[in-house]
Amino acid sequence: MAELTSPFTAAPGGVMTDDVGVITGNLELRTTCSPGGAVAVQVRYAGAEEWYRLGVADVTLHDGRDHQAVHQALLGVLHRPEG
Repeated sequence: MAELTSPFTAAPGGVMTDDVGVITGNLELRTTCSPGGAVAVQVRYAGAEEWYRLGVADVTLHDGRDHQAVHQALLGVLHRPEG
């Protein structure tokens, strides 16, 4: 299973997770891609151990090589320190 992680800063309203509701501040994005192309999306507070699911962003790719592009697109949407 391929895994990508990137740091980012959430917009002032934060990021809504499935597990704990809204989290804010300096966060990390993790996407994992299974051999079948299923991409799972999670975030956590920077440096924390616990990851929280962003199920609304889960996708299934036709080609697993697109994992990096999906990860970067999500990072572009989530990284909005100015709002």
